Amino acid sequence: MPKSPNSRILRWRLLAALLIGAAGVFAFAPFDWFPLNWLSLGGLFGLLSAEADGDRRARRGALIGAAFAFGLFLAGVTWVYVSLSVFGGMPAWLAGLATVLFCVVLTTFPALAGALFVRLAAASWLSRSLQFAGLWTLAEWLRAWVFTGFPWLAAGYAHVPPSPLAGYAPLLGVYGVSLSAALAGALIFLLLRRALAQSTRATGSLPRLALPLLSLALILAGGALLRHLRWTHAVGEPLSVALLQGNVPQEIKWRPERFTESLRTYYRLAQENPAQLTILPETALPAFLDQIPTEYLDELRQLALRRHGELLLGIAVSEGRQYFNAAVSLGVSRRQSYRKVHLVPFGEFVPPGFAWFMAMANIPMSDFTAGAASQPPLSLAGQQVAVNICYEDAFGEEIIGALPAATLLVNISNVAWFGDSLAPAQHLQIARMRALESGRMMLRATNTGMTAIVDVDGQVRSILPPFTRAALVDKVRGYTGATPFVRFGNWPAITLALLLVALLSRRQVVATNTTGWRRRRSRDDDASRIHGQGAIRDVKG
Repeated sequence: MPKSPNSRILRWRLLAALLIGAAGVFAFAPFDWFPLNWLSLGGLFGLLSAEADGDRRARRGALIGAAFAFGLFLAGVTWVYVSLSVFGGMPAWLAGLATVLFCVVLTTFPALAGALFVRLAAASWLSRSLQFAGLWTLAEWLRAWVFTGFPWLAAGYAHVPPSPLAGYAPLLGVYGVSLSAALAGALIFLLLRRALAQSTRATGSLPRLALPLLSLALILAGGALLRHLRWTHAVGEPLSVALLQGNVPQEIKWRPERFTESLRTYYRLAQENPAQLTILPETALPAFLDQIPTEYLDELRQLALRRHGELLLGIAVSEGRQYFNAAVSLGVSRRQSYRKVHLVPFGEFVPPGFAWFMAMANIPMSDFTAGAASQPPLSLAGQQVAVNICYEDAFGEEIIGALPAATLLVNISNVAWFGDSLAPAQHLQIARMRALESGRMMLRATNTGMTAIVDVDGQVRSILPPFTRAALVDKVRGYTGATPFVRFGNWPAITLALLLVALLSRRQVVATNTTGWRRRRSRDDDASRIHGQGAIRDVKG
């Protein structure tokens, strides 16, 4: 039986959504073609608008939103497969299936946004653009906390400097930037469509181009101007830091015969690169703290004491039957520690019912306990240091829990689990957003890359080449004060998105109901008129 024209159209739109979503990955690091994010979101807006102009079937909108997201994640988080198969030891077929299913789960919220947009899309171009921006922002926010959250590849991350939209980050956070990016994408689509339509006419209507163009210019100019504002100011003297990158390959890191070499590598890097604050990456030493020789820890502490400074060591800590992914300080100050709060599902804890899945992978230390939700900054080298470990810096509202007390942000990571993939560069881009949101410098010490120092304006100040054994030595400043995002978190952006969707959708529902009532009234009037005419004929007859 031949397919209907509507079915064929839907298939082509789904293919277009899939390809547009996959192409959108190039807007993120390491490619950094941020305007492509506008074009990608604009393309999605156009496909959903075409459905909204048709019979408004929510199912078709959901499929288009899901296809776009599936393309984005399948192209953008292929490193999940690398982690499970190459380094986790999982059979290739199962790792591939798990990666695909993971991407399918991530499409849930974009699919919901697509369904709602098609059902509720307003008639006017401005209202429709605002609805799209609000729904997309809410979908990203939900993805960031439901089932512990996975905020990777949120649209806002593509707009660290030099994007003009970076100026919105200290005010509204990454989701406020996502909202402005989605709105800009919708406006760009409208401009392109109207410009194309006008080029085919003998005479055009300039206001049809002028109003969307003015709206787009205001969004971009507003962000660009906000980039020049400074919400925080430096405090204390410049501080010398050394971020150590041991470059210990993940496939040999946990072998007992390589244990001594890991100890020697990090001791030598610390010894050869003196600084007031020396930082080692996550699980730099592949053992629990109480398994490290006491003499070795004393030697590290002596290195720090000779410089009247501190050393921050990423290491696992055991306490009874509980195990913590932690950072421990050695040096002038009393010993302090931070214990990771936001653990990675399947990497650091096993969700209920998935023990069978983890049994097929070989991931050391995959059953940690979460640290206390509220932990004070560490007092190190005259600064108040907010430590976060690996994946935690993807959650901006959790990072600001230690602010404004903290003057410096430190992230320690081991992204060797993802090999030479997109993950390390994407992770650095996320860290740049955290620096922008908080008005603090971010220091990142990693095992294999990207070890970097990010300035308060989100610019990378200095960086080590990945997969090299070296230390990044530089001077940094602590900062004090609070950006609007530090004070209010994500709620202003999410509230704005909710208001846009609720108010504009209510207007559309009212308009739809009114139109339906008028149509029914018209049909009733027509029926009454016909009935009356028939009655008159009967009387005359």
